[in-house]
This record gives sequence, structure tokens and C-alpha cells, in this order.
Amino acid sequence: VYQHQGRYYVAGTPGNKYAVSVRNKTAQRLMAVVSVDGVNVVSGETAAPEQTGYVLWSSMQYEINGWRKSTDEVAAFVFTALPDSYAARTDRPGNVGVIGLAVYREYEAPRPVLQPAPRPWGDLRSNALGKAADAASAESSAPAAAPAEARRADAVAPQRLREEKLGTGHGEREISQVNYTDFRRASERPAEVISIYYDSY
Repeated sequence: VYQHQGRYYVAGTPGNKYAVSVRNKTAQRLMAVVSVDGVNVVSGETAAPEQTGYVLWSSMQYEINGWRKSTDEVAAFVFTALPDSYAARTDRPGNVGVIGLAVYREYEAPRPVLQPAPRPWGDLRSNALGKAADAASAESSAPAAAPAEARRADAVAPQRLREEKLGTGHGEREISQVNYTDFRRASERPAEVISIYYDSY
């Protein structure tokens, strides 16, 4: 990964497959809404924050190696000429060359604060301990990730189709098994947004 003027870049070679590796470094479940070329990798829709994504358990790492076609298969990500990219072939070339990731925390219900029972003789130490009890804050994540609207809109300006520019093609089917799960986002806005740009070297 190359860094230039605050952006991250990856060099690709036409015909090569690739995967997006996502790792949850937190102690709770997270939802990653991932898009390639402005297309949600799970649903195939034009990417938006409220869409579905992948739920990762604590410390889990997952390789997203294609657009999901079912709970058992994906169509591999393959670097290709821009006109042959999946986004361009479906008339959505505006964000070709961008891998987007929006991460959501999972909602956690606030923990109740237990007050100590009153003592008949007014134990001052007990009352002091009761007042020192902590109230837990909750944040939530969502199982899908797409860049936040503002960041997504600014990610890449619409570009003319150029044969020399890389896109991501809709490759051959590969086995990749997942299951459905419930996930409630802690907030409407993602906790983190990451954009990685790619093109030929």
C-alpha cells in the first residue's frame, strides 16, 4: 500500500485476482460495509451507508475475495481494463478505482446503575460507594459497510472511461460460505471510514 497526499493506493495488474482483508481489532462485534468501484460487495447495489455488510466477531479476520452471489459463492475480484469492469458494465463508472469501507459498532443497551439499599443507621461509607458507581456508555456497529455519504461523495470525482485505467471485473465463481446474523448499529454514522485507491503501477 502506497501513501500519497493523505490517500492510500494499491498497484494492480490486469488479470490478477485480489481480496480485501478486514480485521476486527476490538472486543466487540463490528459491521463492515464494503464497496468496490462504488458497488456494495454483498448486495451489488450502488453503495450507500445503510446497506448490508459483513459482521466480524472480536479479533476476527476475513478475506473478501469477490462480489457475493449467495451464501456459498462469490464472483472473484479481478483487475481489468476500466470498460470491462463490473461497475462500468452496469453503467456505474463514477467510483471505479476505489475500495471503500465503513465500519459500524454494535448497539449495546445501557447497563443499569444499581443503588445500594438504604441502611437504617446511615452508613456514610456505603452511600459514598453508591455515588461512585459508573454508568456505561454504549456504541453500536452494523453488519454492512459503505462509505459515509459525505466521504463517499468526495471519494472520487466522476471520470471518463479510459482503457488504460484499471477497474475490477466480475470474475469466476468461487466457494465462500457465510451465514446471516442480526446486527443493530450503534449509530447512523460509521465509526470509521477507509478509502483505498487502486490503478496500474
